[in-house]
Amino acid sequence: MPHIYIVTDCEFDGPIPGTHSMLSFASVALSETGRIVGEFEAVLQPLEGAGRDPVTMAFWQAHPQAFAAATDNAEPGAEVISRFIAWVKSLRAEPIFAAHPVALDGPWLDHYLKRFTGRPLFEGPWVADRLFRHPPLCILSLVAGATGRSPWECDIAHYPREWLGNIEHTHRAIDDARGYANLLHFFLTRREPGGGYRPLLS
Repeated sequence: MPHIYIVTDCEFDGPIPGTHSMLSFASVALSETGRIVGEFEAVLQPLEGAGRDPVTMAFWQAHPQAFAAATDNAEPGAEVISRFIAWVKSLRAEPIFAAHPVALDGPWLDHYLKRFTGRPLFEGPWVADRLFRHPPLCILSLVAGATGRSPWECDIAHYPREWLGNIEHTHRAIDDARGYANLLHFFLTRREPGGGYRPLLS
């Protein structure tokens, strides 16, 4: 089967999955050659018993349009996760979860998958019916390795706009997922056949 990257961005109301809630998330499916083959977007109802972090909410108050996009028409988390799993399986490829960085977005999907399905984001190769068949990909680490940049230089503020497909980083999940998908595409299409990457001008 072909492989496919599920580039995902999560928005949340605090730093700790479970103590706080994921407000929304979006995924862009990217083929091995960097072609976008599908998108998923959802807004989730707050978790029962979870609270909101004041510092995170102060950030959202400064971005009211993004907060509205992350909270309007929210659906039960169980329904969203069920639909997400069905979408991933419908792509008929071996999916690889990817995020920028995976250490931020990965724990949120992991928590919601475990809470609503009893299964984590990444399971060992001995589990035959696992959703994601390969370890998650950290796009930030990929950029650092491909460019020689320090990790702290690998963020939206330091990337040329064309690396992101000239998509504005709005803190709306689907916009940001599309930007990161374009970032992954940029590097996937610059791999040399024997390994490594063609030199970058920026």
